[in-house]
Amino acid sequence: MKRVGLIASVLAGLHLLVLLAGFAAPYDPVEQTRTLPFAPPSRLHFVDKDGAFHLRPFVYALTTDPDNFDAYIEDTTLPFPVQLMVAGSTYSVLPGVESRLHLFGVETPARISLLGTDGFGRDVFSRLLHGGRISIGAGLLATLCALLVGLGFGTLAGFFGGRVDSAVMRLADLFMAVPWLYLLFAVRAALPLHLDTRATFLLLVAVLGIVGWARPARLIRGIVLSARERTYVTAARGFGAEAPYLLRRHILPQTLGVVLTQAGLLVPQYILAEVTLSFLGLGVGEPTPSWGAMLGTLQQYSVLTSYWWMFTPAVALVAVAIAYYALTSMVHERMRLVAS
Repeated sequence: MKRVGLIASVLAGLHLLVLLAGFAAPYDPVEQTRTLPFAPPSRLHFVDKDGAFHLRPFVYALTTDPDNFDAYIEDTTLPFPVQLMVAGSTYSVLPGVESRLHLFGVETPARISLLGTDGFGRDVFSRLLHGGRISIGAGLLATLCALLVGLGFGTLAGFFGGRVDSAVMRLADLFMAVPWLYLLFAVRAALPLHLDTRATFLLLVAVLGIVGWARPARLIRGIVLSARERTYVTAARGFGAEAPYLLRRHILPQTLGVVLTQAGLLVPQYILAEVTLSFLGLGVGEPTPSWGAMLGTLQQYSVLTSYWWMFTPAVALVAVAIAYYALTSMVHERMRLVAS
């Protein structure tokens, strides 16, 4: 139980950090600093060049190395302490509500880039957090869409049976037989290439949700088929209970375990699907950050071999997927033990 709580807390913290990306990120994700392309992650110091110890960590401003055009050196003449709750770029908290308060930052001309910068001098850490909104948000919403559709079709098929069951299951077989990733490519390629960010995001969510309902629907159908034959359901039907009451009171609560398990499995799959589409240029495009678009720069061999910090979106993707799968496995095992 402690491990379940720990993983759930880590996942909740990651989602909260992404949700509060505007506050947690020190810079605007599209802000460019052309003088610092592919700058390495900032080094936090506690001891200055004179050997004096500082309680507050600080950074030095970066300048280009005169002996190597592709490298940077620290200007140690002036330290810039890391400050908390600082004013910076404007971001939207809620529709119509804006703020300039950031969790941390440093005074100009220094910059604190915990994960370095990309080829346009944009802060990778800020883009990673804001990109998580797109990638994780797409995964969560697409999962919700798929589960709602799957719950509806699976309940109809299992409860009413007959022709309804046959029609729904044949449709589910069709969706399960088609390779969903290639179907995503085909649907996205058939639509206009240049769509605004919001339209592209909603399109990804809708397509992912529509193609992923079949497997949850089949599992939910099995639960409903079993539940409708239980003695207490038969007794309630004999006392005149109608279908909406039977579903709400006796049958749908039994599908909760399957729904939660499927949610834990589908979220990382759909995050990966969004990342794949954006990586190939079929998802959310520049300058809006997403993990897939950020990884797209690795298609350049020079970036792939020279700047390790550009792999951080992949690390974040793997960490989130492992956390979801581990939590799902533990919850499923615990529910199995309780049921037995």
